[in-house]
Amino acid sequence: MSQTWPRTLWIVRHGQSAGNVARDAAEASGLAVIDIAERDIDVPLSPLGREQAHVLGHWFGDLPPGQQPQVVLTSPYVRARETTQLLMAGAGLSPRKVRVRVDERLREKEFGILDRLTVRGIREKYPELSEQRLHVGKFYFRPPGGESWCDVILRLRSLLEMVSREHAGERVLVVAHQVIVNCMRYLLECLEEHEILALDRQGDVPNCGVTSYQRDPNGIGLVVDLVNFVAPLRRAGAPVTTEPDALAAPKP
Repeated sequence: MSQTWPRTLWIVRHGQSAGNVARDAAEASGLAVIDIAERDIDVPLSPLGREQAHVLGHWFGDLPPGQQPQVVLTSPYVRARETTQLLMAGAGLSPRKVRVRVDERLREKEFGILDRLTVRGIREKYPELSEQRLHVGKFYFRPPGGESWCDVILRLRSLLEMVSREHAGERVLVVAHQVIVNCMRYLLECLEEHEILALDRQGDVPNCGVTSYQRDPNGIGLVVDLVNFVAPLRRAGAPVTTEPDALAAPKP
């Protein structure tokens, strides 16, 4: 079974986005709606997010050539694609030598009618949905027009099947979003609902944090190597940010 897995799998959350900054401002001001004009897919990185991505790229570039990514899979969202581009530039990884694939299955969780609402906005505009979400829990709750974590996991099962089939034995880097990182952990570490939600409650996934897995030589599959690794940012003096995704519904 281990022969069907990548040799190394890194999962990276995008750098801080302009949406993260806008959400912080809206929450701090007690506003109901996050003031950002772009569609979620079009939200770019903040200047700090660009710095974070470039710094993390240097860390990948410092790895021995035989340990650097061979394949990069990225969410189609602008903030993830910009992170990928800056990371590769910082690492000195050429698109001519490293295969870059944009895959819509890595897109952010879709929030439906809760899009761009703060905690206050959700409670004021959709009090019944807010109560339902607290009762059902974020793992199973699906806002109208949006997705539950289970919906995200379903599309990621398909993605991992593709990865194991087409990139067995390779070194694969995934650049995506906070919910994607958590849901990938759920699948790769064979977690249950209460376990992944407990990890989620511990704190947000750091922007440009690295979670990685190595192929187990004994045939078990993939084993955890790093979790939310931010040492490259700290060593370079780049601020570590752990904001929730800007357009996401808040934690219960």
